[in-house]
Amino acid sequence: MLRIVLFLATNAAILVVISIIFTVFGLSNTLDAQGINFNQLLIMSAIIGMTGSVMSLAMSKWSAKRAMGVIIIDHPRNETEHWLVATITQQAQQLGINTPEIGIFDTPEANAFATGMNKNNALVAVSTGLLEQMNSHEIEAVIGHEMTHISNGDMVTMALIQGVMNTFVYFFATLIGTFVDRAIFKTERGYGPAYYLVQFIAQLALGILASIIVMWFSRYREFKADAGGAKLAGRQKMIAALQALQQAQEYPALPGQLAAFGIHGGGFSKWFMSHPPLTERIAALQNAPSIN
Repeated sequence: MLRIVLFLATNAAILVVISIIFTVFGLSNTLDAQGINFNQLLIMSAIIGMTGSVMSLAMSKWSAKRAMGVIIIDHPRNETEHWLVATITQQAQQLGINTPEIGIFDTPEANAFATGMNKNNALVAVSTGLLEQMNSHEIEAVIGHEMTHISNGDMVTMALIQGVMNTFVYFFATLIGTFVDRAIFKTERGYGPAYYLVQFIAQLALGILASIIVMWFSRYREFKADAGGAKLAGRQKMIAALQALQQAQEYPALPGQLAAFGIHGGGFSKWFMSHPPLTERIAALQNAPSIN
């Protein structure tokens, strides 16, 4: 809860700073002359930008269960499920968080993900492929990686960073669309067709830039999660788990926001990858001096 409050406060502070900058340089008067209420646009942009991310976060467990066909382990049915529950429960105690819901989803690829509204109400799910292809030491490390995501509050952080980016994408796209409509196409009242077209194109372009920032942060916290998994399970176990993934020829496509919380390492371009290359993650663990 504290993390949510801090990020909302940060978002509000950024909006205040923008408001001050626009006022000091007289840009607010320029906007007023164009028929734009600066404060209303800022507030509307924040509402539009944050609402989708917060709603997505609130529904993350529900949507993940249905999208991936996750079966929750309420009562372990076999030795593997007993071990899985015991391992996750032990790591939760080490991290000082509530034991998350534990589930299994059926896919031949080795993968796992964590999601949830907060660290004490989360979900950890592993694939049948992971359980079949990795040994217990490697699986323990993968679980430690996901549990670190939960402990660090990465789900909340990612959602709120995305919300902040969405806020500024909408804000500046609206400004660009309005200025083009007023200055070039000379629309005097309301909004002409040019506004909607330019605003849409600007949202796409600025959205790409925002995605680069969000994905950079996603890659950064993957290194943190690897380090956390190494502390919980052991450096060599975490390295072995990543090397096992490296040997795989295919990586599963987790839907939507779950892609940022899986353990795969694929991507079309490094700037848009949610995960760093596995070679970099392994090297970071090998060179980290403070992990046993």
